[in-house]
Amino acid sequence: MRSVPKAHIISVDMGYGHQRAAYALKGLVPDRIITANNDSIVPESDTFLWERARMFYETVSRLKEVPLVGNLVFDLYNRLQHIAPIFPFRDLSRPTYSVRQIRRLIKKKGFGRSLVDYVGDSPLPVITTHFIPALVFHYHGREAYCVVTDTDIHRVWASRYPPKGYITYLSPCRHASLRLREYGVPQHRIIETGFPLPKENIGERRSILHHDLIARLVNLDPNGVFFENLRAVICEKLFVDDPAPPTSFKDFKRHANHPLTITYAIGGAGAQADIALDMIKAYERRLREDRIKINIAAGTKPEVKELLERGIERIGLDNHVGRSITIVYADIYEEYYTAMNRTLRTTDILWSKPSEMSFYTALGLPVVIAPHIGAHEQCNCDWLTHLGSGYGQEDADNADEWLTYWLEGGQLARAALQGYLYAPCMGTYNIEKVIQERHAITAAGMVV
Repeated sequence: MRSVPKAHIISVDMGYGHQRAAYALKGLVPDRIITANNDSIVPESDTFLWERARMFYETVSRLKEVPLVGNLVFDLYNRLQHIAPIFPFRDLSRPTYSVRQIRRLIKKKGFGRSLVDYVGDSPLPVITTHFIPALVFHYHGREAYCVVTDTDIHRVWASRYPPKGYITYLSPCRHASLRLREYGVPQHRIIETGFPLPKENIGERRSILHHDLIARLVNLDPNGVFFENLRAVICEKLFVDDPAPPTSFKDFKRHANHPLTITYAIGGAGAQADIALDMIKAYERRLREDRIKINIAAGTKPEVKELLERGIERIGLDNHVGRSITIVYADIYEEYYTAMNRTLRTTDILWSKPSEMSFYTALGLPVVIAPHIGAHEQCNCDWLTHLGSGYGQEDADNADEWLTYWLEGGQLARAALQGYLYAPCMGTYNIEKVIQERHAITAAGMVV
């Protein structure tokens, strides 16, 4: 078995995206993942600033659902994080106000210094999943890798003068790579790895991914429309090691191993939980008959879990929780991440706002796109649409009707295969390879 290199991994507890990327890379960690905003090594002054930023983002995200006032506040916030159109391709390297302010905070106020002190003279490379820790190392003249967690990013991800930077960006897709070039990051500082997805959902030679996708396509193509049109592609791509691939839709259906399953993922701010409840209400009859399964990913916030439980009880389906309805929740993020990855293995349709979950379409998951929150999520939405693996949600109150319509025409099966074929799924393996090749660790005990 190939040895796995080691690295210091630094994440941030600001929504789930940055942590999700970090935990996919947990095999690289010699001891623990450092959380830049609340780890024991972080001083209270830094924690205060991080917490204020987190609370502001979560409040604004939830306010978006409040008529009039919420929209006005969010529109103001969204202007601050505006991302310019990528075309025409041009020089956008001029530092913005936010770039200058972050530099001042790091250089003049010592923000993030504890992270550099903790790493000290360690020969292990540093990988961050948020731009601020990466910039901290850069402004202290230290090398760092930065995992980009969206398809498009704000200028604030790069330093004041990127051509002389110490940050190597691990880009999730071609679009993000082009954007980094516009911001002045030199080509040799950009490695297009793909977003780090969980190994337990991929497997060696994609064996787990293929197994799960085959069963998923059976559920997404109830009438065999998609299979009959693309049988050769399915057999070539997914039955690579099978000496007897299916020759008919009847043979293909034998790979079914679970009922049609929808997983709705609620973001870290806890917004849009109402959509999940509307969808459950729309499927009430089928849930009572155990003809469909719905998972609601509530994350690590007990208040979100309690809100869902109360809503399901009002609908009158509380006795179906644990049967046709599952609330995916854990007190700590690592347990939630593990439970969510396990849930995705038998998920047929992923319903989520276009956060970092957009990259999970690479596992062969068709994405029903909930309304975006923020400019970066609009870019993720556009990316999914261009791939053909994501579709904007219709009215959640009528989800049973329009999702059934998409299923019967094979549209969601096509979206699943599009995601698998055109979105990169090997990000975790590629990042490990980059670290292995660039930082050969030979000291005793360093390589395991």
